[in-house]
Amino acid sequence: MLTATTFTDAPGRPLLLLGPSVGTTAETLWARCAARLYGRYHVVGWDLPGHGRSAPATGPYTIADLAREVLALAGRIRPGEAFGYAGDSIGGAVGLQLLLDAPERVTAAALLCTGARIGEAPMWHDRAKLVRAEGMEPVVAGSRERWFAPGFTGAEPLIAALRATDTESYARACEALAEFDVRDRLAEIAAPVLAVAGGHDKPTPVDSLAAIADGVLHGRLVVLDDVAHLAPAEAPEVVATLLDQHFDELRATGISVRREVLGPAHVDRATAGTTAFTRDFQDMITRYAWAEIWTRPGLERRDRSLITLTALIALGHHEELAMHVRAARTNGLSDDEIKELILQTAIYCGVPAANTAFRIAQRVLTELDEEQHQ
Repeated sequence: MLTATTFTDAPGRPLLLLGPSVGTTAETLWARCAARLYGRYHVVGWDLPGHGRSAPATGPYTIADLAREVLALAGRIRPGEAFGYAGDSIGGAVGLQLLLDAPERVTAAALLCTGARIGEAPMWHDRAKLVRAEGMEPVVAGSRERWFAPGFTGAEPLIAALRATDTESYARACEALAEFDVRDRLAEIAAPVLAVAGGHDKPTPVDSLAAIADGVLHGRLVVLDDVAHLAPAEAPEVVATLLDQHFDELRATGISVRREVLGPAHVDRATAGTTAFTRDFQDMITRYAWAEIWTRPGLERRDRSLITLTALIALGHHEELAMHVRAARTNGLSDDEIKELILQTAIYCGVPAANTAFRIAQRVLTELDEEQHQ
């Protein structure tokens, strides 16, 4: 039986389960991230056998066995209810297994620093033999190197959790990963999947997460450049933002519309660059501008683009203007219509404003044409 850690006790709110990496605990990996969630969920993390507060493994187990235990845990907390799921590394592998084995129970999943197959079986078997023979200390230095991107300063609680892990249970987890491979089943997964990759991650590099995002029916990939293998601990603010965008209905609507209008690459870069200083602003525009105003039925998106371009020209917001010229193309405006709008602003906003707008729009439209012909 897996041991649970409740981060947010919210009776009546949707259940969100958080899964760990091998050698970590729910507390050390997820606590800072869970505390930063804005959306309202009942948030519960779970520990692997022999990790954190969970009892040691009593025998071999598979990723499918862990998925069944997670379902049992969810059933104890919220009998019969579906839940959201986020997991890092082996926790992400369990998430994939849940999506395959119990699709009716998982509303959406965020899979971080993981893969449909992680590493090669001989490597996992060798590591299991090593810890059985010599204990946990021989894997500490390698884990420190793999887990964290350069400059991360919060490693010690995670390393302490690794040292405290039951040796046999760690070995059993390695053997479970050695046998795990669902690469040929990703197309069966229909629930929305957010795949989060670390730019410095060696065990599960960006290609591993891209394969998940591309392989499932509804996948989104976000790359965090300054993160290695333990994204929730290394970048709790950004990961909390991503989870809110994925699991909270209003924020999910907002980020979907924002990506459709401004382009996925731009929006995902802005999200990945979120800091504690900028997060409130990013969250505000996602909820109010994109989830409430841009989704209202009173105007078509192309009309909203016309209004937005006019306002940006009038106020001299040139950086935003360039971004929204791209958006106007996405929303169906032709180059001639954009030209006519700028001509109109020359009369009502001033010739100098229109002159700058023509220069910016010409550059953006030329870039868009070149991109289309590449």
